[in-house]
Amino acid sequence: MIIRILLYILLHMKGVKEMAVIYATLIVKGKKTFDQVPDKIKEQVKEVLIDLEVPELAE
Repeated sequence: MIIRILLYILLHMKGVKEMAVIYATLIVKGKKTFDQVPDKIKEQVKEVLIDLEVPELAE
């Protein structure tokens, strides 16, 4: 799982996307919840979680 996250970060880091990947990583690690994600980047975080095959964490 961590390797998949790191690969995703390396391939997709761009502006707001960087923060979305950071939040998604924190959600996967259990440090944050989707409800704690700022509204401004919720959609991008949801996309990252779906790409990581853990869409249930975006609920």
